[in-house]
Amino acid sequence: MYDSFVYEPRGFTSCAKNINIKDDSLDFTVMLSRTRAKAAAVFTRNAFCGAPLVVGKEHVADGYLQAIVVNSKNANVATGEEGLVNARETARLVAEELGIREDDVLPSSTGVIGRPLPMGKIRAGINGLKDELAPNCLERSARAIMTTDTRPKMRSARIGDAVLVGMCKGSGMIEPNMATMLAYFLTDAQLPEGVLQPMMREVMDVSFNMVSVDTDTSTSDTAVLMANGEAGPVNIDAFRDTFERMAVELAKEVASDGEGATKLLEVVVSGARTKAQAKTVAKSIVNSPLVKTAVYGRDPNWGRVAMAIGKCEDFGIEPNRVRIAFGDITVYDGRDLGEQSLVAVSDYLANETVVIRVDLRMGGQAAVVWGCDLTEEYVHINADYTT
Repeated sequence: MYDSFVYEPRGFTSCAKNINIKDDSLDFTVMLSRTRAKAAAVFTRNAFCGAPLVVGKEHVADGYLQAIVVNSKNANVATGEEGLVNARETARLVAEELGIREDDVLPSSTGVIGRPLPMGKIRAGINGLKDELAPNCLERSARAIMTTDTRPKMRSARIGDAVLVGMCKGSGMIEPNMATMLAYFLTDAQLPEGVLQPMMREVMDVSFNMVSVDTDTSTSDTAVLMANGEAGPVNIDAFRDTFERMAVELAKEVASDGEGATKLLEVVVSGARTKAQAKTVAKSIVNSPLVKTAVYGRDPNWGRVAMAIGKCEDFGIEPNRVRIAFGDITVYDGRDLGEQSLVAVSDYLANETVVIRVDLRMGGQAAVVWGCDLTEEYVHINADYTT
């Protein structure tokens, strides 16, 4: 239902290029709206949040933005006062170059933690930027925000006469407590006052907040929606539905592109007393290294799922009421169903998408979360990340 790199919203231009922060890949991008755009954003709750997030929160507080500037390969996190100075300078230089307000520029950085931004390279990259911006270049922006991602993650969709584009990056250090590491949504839809921020939080809660690759909440998590209104009004319910479905698709891409991953893992927990209980149990399963390695190795060891359910000890879960299934293959229903299904489960685990279903039989609430398997490659990637 969504197309990658097909539609682009009116009134947006962008530029993506290499400024040699770490290597010769695209590592710097600016996305500009022709006019000030209504904006909403959510950020990480990690106490070690990056300097760009401090500045970004200040700049989006009035509900408007006009430009987003992103560098990859350097997170500008744990860089003290120097990091804040550099983030503010980046926003100021972009604003001066483009002739817009400084507080309408949202800076983002992603990459290695603890290293100062190479401001000489940032300044050189901003110089002359105005003449480099062009329409229909957002696909390059989606590539420029990548770090260990194996592919760009981007979608576009039409809602009436309007277009919504979404892009994100994220592959490791993924256990968002608001959004994925970086996610940007741009639209030319004209949206009513007061709906963007509540909609943003609701959509993030059922999409990126339901993803986990490795249980680690990033210091740089940022999600932004900019709406410049150039396409005129749209049906707000249709827009919200499209936004949510797009965000869920992108969130699942983050999970399936987890560092070293070979499988997308979907965990569905039903029969919970509350949404919070369902989410806690589902996250316990999807985050378990033992479950993740079993899925990778096609080991039909459903006892690892039972363990992950059982360690959620504050919910009064009764094992004799729980049902566990892999896909449509039930392996436990209040009791061990024997070994006859284990071969079928092992065969099922060869699929690129593995669904684990758990029914707690305690209530009527449910949650769906996404993750991935855990492989040797995850260790290799993260053992060599800064070199």
